[in-house]
Amino acid sequence: MPEMIILVDEKDREIGEIEKIEAHKNGGKLHRAFSIFIFNSSNEIMLQRRALTKHHWAGVWSNTCCSHPLIKEKLENAVHRRLKKEMGFDCILKEAFSLVYKATDKETDLTEWEYDHFFIGVFDGAPKPNPKEVKEWKWIKINELKDDLKKNPKKYTPWFKIGLNKVVENL
Repeated sequence: MPEMIILVDEKDREIGEIEKIEAHKNGGKLHRAFSIFIFNSSNEIMLQRRALTKHHWAGVWSNTCCSHPLIKEKLENAVHRRLKKEMGFDCILKEAFSLVYKATDKETDLTEWEYDHFFIGVFDGAPKPNPKEVKEWKWIKINELKDDLKKNPKKYTPWFKIGLNKVVENL
């Protein structure tokens, strides 16, 4: 059965549902999403490198976890479900802000057009990443990450680059 996600308007009001892959074709359809940024007590951020089997931005570095709530699933439940599925742990998460962005993957011609809710959490353990979702992971200091973003912007997902500075402001 195909995975269905929530279509929204520019104010995040639900207006329908769509199969996940269809939401990303032909310029994309605006849909609800979330991005999770996990920090440790040393103020390092946990990044994941997306699995090579991902439909878009495969093998690219990104924030700790990102996905979409399912139909009739509360956002608060979805973030914990996905963090456990992708990274093998859970922690307290706080919603920091939300924004709308649109970006097209030049490799696949798939588009992310998301009303993206950004969540922040703290975790000091080692994750147990799901290899179907995550190729590798690492902790990195914010200043090192910002330097690498300037030198190698194509190594990172667009939603990660768009949200990072605002996430850091919300720490």
